Amino acid sequence: MDELQLIAKGNLEMLTNTKTRYDLLKTKELQSVAKIEASLLRGARKYFEESGFTEIVVPHLTRATGACENFMTVFEVDFFGGKKYLAQTGQLYLEVMTPFLNKVWCAGPSFRAEQEVDDRHLIEFPLLEIEHKGDFNELLMHIENTIVTMVQEAVKKNVDELEFLGSDLDMLRKVKAPFRKITYDKAVEMLSEFGVGWGDDLKSKHEKYIVEQFGEPVFVTHFPKKIKFFNMKEDETRPEVVKSADLLLPFSGESVGAAEREHDYEKLKQRLEESTMLKLLKQRGGSISDFDWFLNFYKNNKAVQHSGCGFGFNRITQFVINSSDIRASTTFPSNKEAVI
Repeated sequence: MDELQLIAKGNLEMLTNTKTRYDLLKTKELQSVAKIEASLLRGARKYFEESGFTEIVVPHLTRATGACENFMTVFEVDFFGGKKYLAQTGQLYLEVMTPFLNKVWCAGPSFRAEQEVDDRHLIEFPLLEIEHKGDFNELLMHIENTIVTMVQEAVKKNVDELEFLGSDLDMLRKVKAPFRKITYDKAVEMLSEFGVGWGDDLKSKHEKYIVEQFGEPVFVTHFPKKIKFFNMKEDETRPEVVKSADLLLPFSGESVGAAEREHDYEKLKQRLEESTMLKLLKQRGGSISDFDWFLNFYKNNKAVQHSGCGFGFNRITQFVINSSDIRASTTFPSNKEAVI
């Protein structure tokens, strides 16, 4: 490792400090990250606006309809003597707007009650989400174009900051659509030496191993239905898998989770009733009634084919600045150890 690489590595390592973050505000390292974050967000917004997406302001205090797959990571809030939750996703709120506006997106904080204090988990992070009338293949195209536009904006505006932090500018300039795609079946085959079997969820070390084999962004598609969110649409030719994709990026692993959505009311209700998410909700004193408004929408309105995804903003930043530690990817990281 040459002297410049060592300096860059040191620049990023200092940014993993969360306990005394305020000491770093005056440093070029943290100021560089802030500028890069701004460019990446501007790039995403540029693509959404130029592609006809309407920004929706979604709630941040929700019922269980604002939760992701793992309901055990929601923050519970005393809501005038009842239970509500800090939102993890705006997905279901975007979905019900899609039939009327065609393409919608939102940006908001996603809150996760993560116990780990490590290089991968934060308790609050920006999540960019889109939903659109369209199928799975169109969705992957929107994801590719969003990532490409974000990276291009950072390279255009922040060469000095990227070089200072040790980013691989040659690699970033080569980020172009379409991205490589492999199926979950192929991923399991690649991970056989790790003891991964069909039906297992992929862990961070598995994701990083896969993307390291290609050295570029790669989609893993068509995951088993039983390990994914209840409203991901089954593949018509193979109902045990869903039309889903995780985008894996170098350094950060899974950075985008995506799927075509189920829009048939009866199937949607059945999938929810059988889901692990509902079982966990009941363990915390909730019930399927938390989803009444969402189910009633599908029961009383004409369904349309739609698809969507969530962009983990900090993990995209990790990829751009070549950091394997999520704490280095944002100006104010929050975890169980420290909240500013």
